[in-house]
Parts: sequence; C-alpha cells; structure tokens
Amino acid sequence: PPEKAHQLAVWALKHQLLPARKINADGALAQNIWGMNFTHPLGLAAGFDKNAESLDGLSKQGFSFVEAGTVTPKAQAGNPTPRLFRLKRDQAVINRMGFNNDGLDSFVEGLQCYKHSAIIGSNIGKNKTTDDAVADFVSGLEAVYPYTDYVTVNVSSPNTQGLRAMQKKNSFHSCFQRCKTRRHRCSN
Repeated sequence: PPEKAHQLAVWALKHQLLPARKINADGALAQNIWGMNFTHPLGLAAGFDKNAESLDGLSKQGFSFVEAGTVTPKAQAGNPTPRLFRLKRDQAVINRMGFNNDGLDSFVEGLQCYKHSAIIGSNIGKNKTTDDAVADFVSGLEAVYPYTDYVTVNVSSPNTQGLRAMQKKNSFHSCFQRCKTRRHRCSN
C-alpha cells in the first residue's frame, strides 16, 4: 500500500540503509538565494519527511535542499486512511495526508540531530482544531528557527479545513506581521 511504502522509505532513510547518491551538477546551476548557497536546483519539498527524522539519509541522496514538515505545534493523526493514492498510469501520487505529524518537540529533536550539509527548510502549519492559527504559526516559527536554514508558512493545504482562508489579504497580512516580529526577536 502507498502509505506503508512511504513509511518504509522514511524508515530506511532514517537508518541510512540506502546508498549515498551524488549529483555532479554543473557549477552554472549553483545559486545564492537569501544568503544560502544552493549547489543545484534539485531539492525535496515538504510532505515526505513530516517529522524531520530522516534528514541525514535524505541529504545523502544528492538533494541541494530538503524541506521537512509540515509540522504542527501538537501531534495530530491527519486525515483518515486511505489518504495516499498511486496513479500508476500517470506515474504520480496523490497526497491527502492532512498534516499528520508527531508535533514540534519531535520535529525539533530531528533538526537538532541533523549533521550534513544540504540546506534544510522547515514547513510549519496549524493544528486542525486550533482556535488561533496565527499563534500556531508563531510557535512553530519560534521552535524551528534556531535549527533550520529557512521556514515556510503553509497556508495552502486543501486538506486542513479553513487553512486557505489564511490567504485572504487581511488574514495573511496579520499572520505575516506576527511571524516577522517573532522572527526578528528570534534572530537577536
């Protein structure tokens, strides 16, 4: 089953059972963006390693960057199963996981154990049952900030009810301002 295959892949990477891969990218592909040196444009988006538990194994697969998450302040189970589907004809996967993760404490522990050189991003979200989405984003930012190269605030998942309402101008501006203020405090 797709979700069991995903769990097995994360486990194998966590225990570094897969051989390391190196991408011999042309130096012309390297870029410096916001002070981070990307050796090439190939990275892994959020959704694969939701708990930042296989970062060392993933970084050895040749990625220039790995984005872990989406993580929420409190652990949550995500959507009911089945929620991961293979489209064999299209060689694709549909993910309707719903921010299933073990919460910030476990995620930060994974970030703290990371030892390799790929750029690491953290994707933060809100808990499904929260009353204050912005507070969830701010607490996520504060927790991951010391251990990550960049942070993505996830306001786009269609699998978390009401989350995309955060994209409305006033909601987004309020969230952005509070996160920016917290980021400034964390960096000083």
